[in-house]
Amino acid sequence: MAGVGQTLIKVSDALRRKTAAAGAIQTMMLDGLLPMFQSIRTRLRAALASLRAPASVHRVAAAPLPTEYGQFRIYVYENHTETHVALVRGEVGNGEAVLTRVHSTCLTGDVFHSTRCDCGEQLEAALRRIAAAGRGVVVYLDQEGRGIGLANKIRAYTLQDEGYDTVEANVRLGFEPDLRDYGIGVQILRDLGVRSIRLLSNNPRKLASVTKHGLPVVEMVPLEIDASEISRRYLRTKKEKLGHRLSVV
Repeated sequence: MAGVGQTLIKVSDALRRKTAAAGAIQTMMLDGLLPMFQSIRTRLRAALASLRAPASVHRVAAAPLPTEYGQFRIYVYENHTETHVALVRGEVGNGEAVLTRVHSTCLTGDVFHSTRCDCGEQLEAALRRIAAAGRGVVVYLDQEGRGIGLANKIRAYTLQDEGYDTVEANVRLGFEPDLRDYGIGVQILRDLGVRSIRLLSNNPRKLASVTKHGLPVVEMVPLEIDASEISRRYLRTKKEKLGHRLSVV
């Protein structure tokens, strides 16, 4: 029995030494791989940042545009995937403190006058106020449905009818609550000679995005629309979950 015990001790010692050696090798391998993993992570972060960065846009057309609100000039901008528009009232002049609405496309609200949201009414109110001021810009950005696209926006409508609010519906579809970025809008405004703006908006995130991209905002001008029975929940969600500055709900 003593011989068996000695044998077991030797086997145990050998296993411990083997395990220790394997652990040391594993540690050395991990130490060697760590810089590679860190390099890959750095490159991935850079790639993701470049994807989020706004693509450059180029002015491709311009013409006078008479509207029911008054005379504007329309400018069209394109990149490889999107088309954006700017409406300019009067002369930008020195480019300082230009009354500006940066508006994201809302086909259902802007064109079909859906009462689910206040988008169309905000656009019309902005055009009236800029026309009355005699000087200003509306930038109309191609980022439908808070950036998720038209088809997904309509899918979100179905979820909203099942009881989800606009934020919950976007998240349930696998998106962030708001994917919009206003860097392209800043590019367009700079191309038009705008150097600082009075921003027609209730959205602090829009203010933060515009200033992040280097355009000074000298004033945030409220643009509130009265709540209807249908839009009340939508506006409350904007206020409570997205931080919009609203007094109508």
